[in-house]
Amino acid sequence: MNVKFFGYALWLFMLTYPFSMRAQLSDSILLPNVYTTQLFMTGNQLGYPILRLGSKDQMQLNFDDLDADVKSYSYTFQLCNADWTPADLSGFDFIKGFSQINISEYRLSSIALTRYTHYVAMLPDLNCIPSRSGNYILKVFLNGDTSQLAFTKRFLVIDNKVNIGIQMQAPFDAALSQTHQKLLINVTTRALNVSYPERQIHICVLQNERWDMAIRDIQPTFYAGNVLQYTRDEDFIFPGGRQWRWIDLQHFTYQSERIQGAQYNKSSTEFFAKIDPCRASQPYYFYKDYNGFYFIQTTESINPYYQGDYARVHFSYMPPEKTAYPDKDVYIIGQLTGYKYNDSTRMVFNPDKGVYETSLFLKQGYYNYCYATIDRNDPQHKPSFDLTEGNFIETENDYYVLIYYRDLGDRADQLVGYVKFNSLMGK
Repeated sequence: MNVKFFGYALWLFMLTYPFSMRAQLSDSILLPNVYTTQLFMTGNQLGYPILRLGSKDQMQLNFDDLDADVKSYSYTFQLCNADWTPADLSGFDFIKGFSQINISEYRLSSIALTRYTHYVAMLPDLNCIPSRSGNYILKVFLNGDTSQLAFTKRFLVIDNKVNIGIQMQAPFDAALSQTHQKLLINVTTRALNVSYPERQIHICVLQNERWDMAIRDIQPTFYAGNVLQYTRDEDFIFPGGRQWRWIDLQHFTYQSERIQGAQYNKSSTEFFAKIDPCRASQPYYFYKDYNGFYFIQTTESINPYYQGDYARVHFSYMPPEKTAYPDKDVYIIGQLTGYKYNDSTRMVFNPDKGVYETSLFLKQGYYNYCYATIDRNDPQHKPSFDLTEGNFIETENDYYVLIYYRDLGDRADQLVGYVKFNSLMGK
């Protein structure tokens, strides 16, 4: 075998090895007593956690422990590759300072019927700072033991070294032209040393910050000099969906219009949301939503973080003709469920009422959500709005374009480009 060719082939294998052989990490809650985990840019619950490398940007971490006692929680960071597999680096290579930090700020709940302990931390701590750009997993764990994970949260660290241009248009496919949204993307790599763009550059596009629907690793249509263009007809096409449903739980006494009824017990509260009809055949109309997000807030003069209460909220979805979808499961999704498709988010069909039902334990706040189906015969288990919500090209969505780069010989991907694009505002 040609020695030069063998060396190049070995380099390509080593470059792609982490992507195929290691498990991907994601947002997860591993302890049943942990609720309402939030990681956002300080002062903005709707702000996705993206830090600029070397800046003074800060994130806020909030979560509740419903055991209502005081535990020893700590956190650390894990650098990941573009596909969220752990980077093949030591913590010394991507953390400046200590590898673990104790979470020392907490408040025992007051006023609320549900007892809990609220924890808060500002990240990064001056003694524990990410030193490389890229994808990161925040790991929160117990008793100084990283194997006792409580939960994990994604965040990003950006070192902007590229320029990104985006345009939105209707797909050329007539079957998708009224229901889907397509992006055209140009990337100028500027000063990066890109010898093999098909291997060194990775692109990822999110709709409304949903990693479960990410489109990634599309090869450029055209590459010349330091410009990459992604313009193929079939690339970066997303179902439009429609504006998200909502439920207002900011006040437990004065019920919002989405609440059908309530049950107030001595130690708990239950709400029954109005039955949600199928919207797939309804025409599209615009109203302000939060693209699947939620925020913790009350209309009372209390602190929502440690005085806000919890309630069991019952949701019902009515399919057409009150008939269950054959060979399909229905899920309630949004940031409130972490976009998880499992037993806790799967709805159960009640044949007596002709509706799908489930319940969630939620803190006082304002929540967006939708219903999605997954075909049991689909090996990819891809969620769809086709039967429950409908898809419309007019829908307002946020798109996030992330550009990753790996230098020759490096062992981890750098996040070198990020831009947010709104389908209505065009910026």
